[in-house]
Amino acid sequence: MLIRPRRNRKSAGIRDLVQETSLSMNDFIFPMFLTAGKNIKTPIASMPEIFRFSLDNLLTEMAECQELGIKSIALFPHYEESKKDKIASESWNEDGLYCSALRAIKSQFPDLVLMTDVAMDPYSSDGHDGFVENGKILNDETLEILGKMAIAQAKSGADILGPSDMMDGRVGYIRKELDIQGFTDVSIMSYTAKYASAFYGPFRDALDSAPKSGDKKTYQMNPANSREALIEAQLDAQEGADFLMVKPAGAYLDIIKLLKDNSHLPISAYQVSGEYAMIKAASKNGWLDHDKCMIESLLAIKRAGANIILTYFAKQFGQMLKK
Repeated sequence: MLIRPRRNRKSAGIRDLVQETSLSMNDFIFPMFLTAGKNIKTPIASMPEIFRFSLDNLLTEMAECQELGIKSIALFPHYEESKKDKIASESWNEDGLYCSALRAIKSQFPDLVLMTDVAMDPYSSDGHDGFVENGKILNDETLEILGKMAIAQAKSGADILGPSDMMDGRVGYIRKELDIQGFTDVSIMSYTAKYASAFYGPFRDALDSAPKSGDKKTYQMNPANSREALIEAQLDAQEGADFLMVKPAGAYLDIIKLLKDNSHLPISAYQVSGEYAMIKAASKNGWLDHDKCMIESLLAIKRAGANIILTYFAKQFGQMLKK
């Protein structure tokens, strides 16, 4: 045989030379959870080693994360029910929990890339990403609320806004509002292909943000569809998105590749809470090797075409590299 592919696998050194995909801390955005109060570090039962932090402890944790090489975080707020209402008014309160935390983080860590979440569900008494009336999620009425939210976050120091709501036209609406207010440098990482997935369960535990009624299938995408993602990607690009995201990641590697092959924008992918929890649970039971599965899952996402990965493994990957 003239051609023997195994020759390029015969030693670790040669395998490293021909490796096509690699991971570094530059690839990751670390999702983190904020809650009200002081000296709080609440473990999330369905997400081992992930916590809800009060701001004081969050800042301490972020200093440790920076030491490990984490350069970007995505911050998600946990609110008690008394702070929620139908119009998510707390979401644009510049003196509230979330915006105050953004300012504090930027003050202490000016070089950190700070990504936010733009959607109504953490602040909504209905638990939906959009405004609910008579059981229906109203698209255009939601845009005005998202616009107010986006401006408040931009004023508070956000570098990247993450519209995760899946309302039609929200990227263009937010981009226009940002530009009118002079925030032309604030980026938008659109949740372009966000599927109505069963893998989000632990995240909703973390934020207590599950819908009070119905589901999210009228705005999040059908897991059976792929070509629809191209429509969403084209619209988001035309409306001014700077990055396109696929969520979840592991079960949607084909969608990551589809967007990568059909867009010149950077592609991000969100390895969601359920993906994280499955590896944690299986490794705890001794069924899988934790670190090997963590690396393999992240490599697969990057190999599929993701330039950026939002993952709860970011800190643990950094700790593994440090060892």
